[in-house]
Amino acid sequence: MKKNKHVITGLLLLLSMAVVISGCSPKEGDSKQKAVIEKVYHWKMVTTWPKNFPGLGTGANNLASLIDKMSGGRIKVKVYGAKELVPAFEVFDAVSRGTAEMGHGAAYYWKGKNEAIQFFSTIPFGLTADEMNGWLYHGGGLKLWREVYAQYNLVPAAAGNTGVQMGGWFNREIKSLADIKGLKMRIPGLGGEVFKRAGGTPVNLPGGELYTALQTGALDATEWVGPYNDLAFGFYKVAKYYYYPGWHEPGTTLEAIINKKAFDALPADLQEIVLAACKIVNQDMLAEYMARNNAALETLINEHHVQLRAFPDDVLKELRRISDEVVEELANKDDTAKRIYASLKKYREQVTAWDEISERAFLRARTIK
Repeated sequence: MKKNKHVITGLLLLLSMAVVISGCSPKEGDSKQKAVIEKVYHWKMVTTWPKNFPGLGTGANNLASLIDKMSGGRIKVKVYGAKELVPAFEVFDAVSRGTAEMGHGAAYYWKGKNEAIQFFSTIPFGLTADEMNGWLYHGGGLKLWREVYAQYNLVPAAAGNTGVQMGGWFNREIKSLADIKGLKMRIPGLGGEVFKRAGGTPVNLPGGELYTALQTGALDATEWVGPYNDLAFGFYKVAKYYYYPGWHEPGTTLEAIINKKAFDALPADLQEIVLAACKIVNQDMLAEYMARNNAALETLINEHHVQLRAFPDDVLKELRRISDEVVEELANKDDTAKRIYASLKKYREQVTAWDEISERAFLRARTIK
């Protein structure tokens, strides 16, 4: 009996220990899990846009808000407009060196770093917004983009698109290519190089400086985005003619750039949340411009008496010829540019064939009387 008693006592002791252990372990595990879940990342986002500017600035705000909500508050992003933390054109460097964890702008602003990265924003007579998204997400463009930006300690993502832009604001009519000669115009990226070869003088200024530059005569003309944004800037007060189409920016992809070290420090689920939020904002911004532009254009014409003009066909034809030269020259500058353009060109040929019997055919059909 004594032996059995000792056995029973031992079993009870072991059972008691198991209960204690089983009672403590989950609590310790929960504590560790809770510590991981409650870790909050505080990020700064610097932008090239004026603070809260419609479409562009608010798009950056929406991205920050989405990241916060989708992460359950585990990533807090504070947005800074141009000049609040760094000047507009220093966003790339600020994020690259880690002064800020994120940036919002457009790749063609950084052509001084590597001319080939302009392909990831827009090229004259290039891809529309939907075509750009197709190339980036399903045509190999995003893979190339990330490869190029990795050397600058950056992770890029499409985070907005303005759709087909307007051709710009002018104080003289453009009846022929001769009217471009000597014209000082704010026009960035490859469009600026085309404008230069057409006889004009391209100037690259951030959006917040354009109104004053037109008003003082420092600029003779400017492009910005489209009616929704241009109305907000009040360009109708300092320029008379509003031209279309935006041959130089047919579907400009805006980018979120993320400091790679900061991105790699995130848990895998938060990395996916950041990238998913960029995708959502990319589509939402395009939808907003599509919804707002025509109402703004009607206000410009009917209330502010802006004179809407189409570029003459012969002017567009010549600009297209020059554009082809400029883009081909860029593509042949180095192996990186060559690879990017080869991918884009192959995709464009395929999507153009499809557009002809889908989008274009439908739009023509919709206007048949």
